[in-house]
Amino acid sequence: MRDKRRYDKEFKEHAVEMVTVSGRRVCDVARDLGITEKILSRWKSEFLAGLSEAFPGTGHRSASDEELHKLKRELSISNEEREILKKALAIFSKEPG
Repeated sequence: MRDKRRYDKEFKEHAVEMVTVSGRRVCDVARDLGITEKILSRWKSEFLAGLSEAFPGTGHRSASDEELHKLKRELSISNEEREILKKALAIFSKEPG
């Protein structure tokens, strides 16, 4: 019989964030994290259905943990934007052929 794994809220949020913020495919993120696509899709649906009610758990983040998580998310978004701008610059700086 298979053991039922339990994932904490932070892991689930990070997994969903990898799909929603970075735009990666569910199958790629699931494979990288060692979970099934079905589980990640369910987490994503729960998260998008109700941000405040997603992944109820017994633990609570402290204010410093919450701020750290927020800053990491902002950094991730900024890095994605920078990569997009780099690609756009490369495209538009090519000389017409």
